[in-house]
Amino acid sequence: MDIAQLQSTQHLVLWAAFGVALAFGFIAQRTHFCTMGAISDIVNMGDWTRMRMWAMAVGVASIGFYAMVWLGLIDGRQTIYTGTRVIWLSAVVGGALFGFGMVLASGCGSKTLVRIGAGSLKSLVVFFVMGFAAFATLRGIAAVARVNTVDQVAFEIGAGSAVPAWVAAATGWELGISGLVVALLVGGALVLWALAGEGFRTASNLLAGLGIGLVIATMWWISGHLGFVAEHPETLESVYLATNTGRMESLTFTAPMAYTLDWVIFFSDTSKVLTLGVVTVFGVVAGAFLQAMVGREFRWEGFRSTQDTALHIVGAICMGVGGVTALGCTVGQGLSGLSTLSLTSMIAVTGIVFGAVLGFRFQIWLLERE
Repeated sequence: MDIAQLQSTQHLVLWAAFGVALAFGFIAQRTHFCTMGAISDIVNMGDWTRMRMWAMAVGVASIGFYAMVWLGLIDGRQTIYTGTRVIWLSAVVGGALFGFGMVLASGCGSKTLVRIGAGSLKSLVVFFVMGFAAFATLRGIAAVARVNTVDQVAFEIGAGSAVPAWVAAATGWELGISGLVVALLVGGALVLWALAGEGFRTASNLLAGLGIGLVIATMWWISGHLGFVAEHPETLESVYLATNTGRMESLTFTAPMAYTLDWVIFFSDTSKVLTLGVVTVFGVVAGAFLQAMVGREFRWEGFRSTQDTALHIVGAICMGVGGVTALGCTVGQGLSGLSTLSLTSMIAVTGIVFGAVLGFRFQIWLLERE
């Protein structure tokens, strides 16, 4: 592959990622897919419908991920979620901070982008604040605090942090076989549990569960197969094109918000190039806008009060710091990470749920105080 072919492939990868992200935004807006909403429905109404959407999406994504590993299309070890080092304290603290913040900010990172597409000006404010906080936690003052505190507390798992890797080490199976078996068992159980819900099998719910799950799996294929170059023509090393981590990536939205602001602010700097994370941010907004216009759901929305503004800003800061610390958000860890059946992702999601519950209790306290 020469440089011209490499650039052509990179453009193809970016356009494909944009298209998949557009589908995510469209589906999320149409079906009201939202992890925070799912937790809220359970806590406030005892309704598990949206949680079943999320469970089905995780199940479909995990089966898709390990089916591709089994077929040899992608390397299941080349993700940030499946490394040997488990930063469990970062996952817990960052996850809890993110979960608490998403309640104050009326939704997680993906929901923020979806709401921007549907006309929410306060979500636009959340985006800028969250992106700024995320950048500070990636490379700024908060990054120094993160690296020198919670990131220091970790343990190593020689086989890797993904459950199928443990099975492979214990049985001698190849990762593709062990991954497919575990994914069919765990992912299949999640899909069956979702389908067993009374009244769940509607077109909207199935679109959310199946559609979002396939979107996550497709993004793994785009970055891990379509965007994989075994030998770069200049460095002669293998490379995953257009990724920020240097490994294959699926959807996640906290760090990409920071990368998007960086790309916009330093647009004239030729070293700042489009990446998968940046184009997916634009794709989700475009997809949500398209559905909002088609469904006549587009509405301008602003802050109700000073308190509302303050809560959203604080929530955005918590999400930016927490999402980077936990290595992902409700989509990054809660869908993409869990699709790899990673222990770190399971810990992070537990932290997110815990933080969200605290956030709901804090909101109730505010209402009672008023």
